[in-house]
Amino acid sequence: MNPRIKAHIAVLAANIIFAVNFSVVKFVTPGLIKPFGLNVVRVLVTTALLWIMHIWEKPVKKIRRKDLPRLIACSITGIAINQLLFIKGLSITYSIHAALLMLCTPLLITVTAFFILREKINVFMIIGLILGIGGAITLISSRDSTGSGDNVLLGDILIAMNAISYAFYFVLVKPLIMYYTPTQVLRWAFTFGCVFILPFGWIEFIEAPWSTYTPTAYAAIAFVVIGATFLAYLWNIYGLTHLQASATGAYIYLQPIFATIVAVIFLGENLTIQKIISAILIFAGVYLVNRGKWTSHKR
Repeated sequence: MNPRIKAHIAVLAANIIFAVNFSVVKFVTPGLIKPFGLNVVRVLVTTALLWIMHIWEKPVKKIRRKDLPRLIACSITGIAINQLLFIKGLSITYSIHAALLMLCTPLLITVTAFFILREKINVFMIIGLILGIGGAITLISSRDSTGSGDNVLLGDILIAMNAISYAFYFVLVKPLIMYYTPTQVLRWAFTFGCVFILPFGWIEFIEAPWSTYTPTAYAAIAFVVIGATFLAYLWNIYGLTHLQASATGAYIYLQPIFATIVAVIFLGENLTIQKIISAILIFAGVYLVNRGKWTSHKR
């Protein structure tokens, strides 16, 4: 099979897994295991798998001492804060809210890159930011008593903070990816991330009633840990090595669509007019920001 076709399939599969993961996480936590305890499982298993992969990898560059502070910062923003806030926020808000708010990540990356890397922004990007942020505010301010959200406002805020943290990670990691291999950076980011996550989630991890879980429960946890954390990350990286960033980034639009379908069918969440309006504003905002970036690069 053509490598580009395999890359498209890999990225599509990764984004479908991410979309389904919103509802699976709602099934897993807090009912089976508390949010921070689930994060411990995610980082420990993923870190172990990444180090096992290292056995078959080609020789990689030694981590330079000057890159350690940036690598640690990436582990804090991209692994520790990102995953802790995501799982906790998703456990108390709606899957649809979380999926749409995560779609705002490209908008936040643009803002972060403007302040940290001094990247230029144009009119398209400014309008896109206004629309996207407006959509996010509309979504967070919505009131909905249906579905599986326990503390929607707090959950939405945590998801938004998670997206902001990931935006910082994305900007910080770019120089590292240019020098080291993506899997090498990911391996060390998860390794350092374990150190930061364990103190928060160890108690919840050991309190989980592992012996009482059914095969379905273990399958759901495995999907979150191996599917949505390990495989999806690797498939996205594989896609980036064979496709342009714009092509891989376009698949992110599918996440809220699939996430909404799954949440409505399996979790009974309600698709309200306010959510639809928020989705339209966020989609339009992300589109305009990406178009603005393409226009800037073309010049």
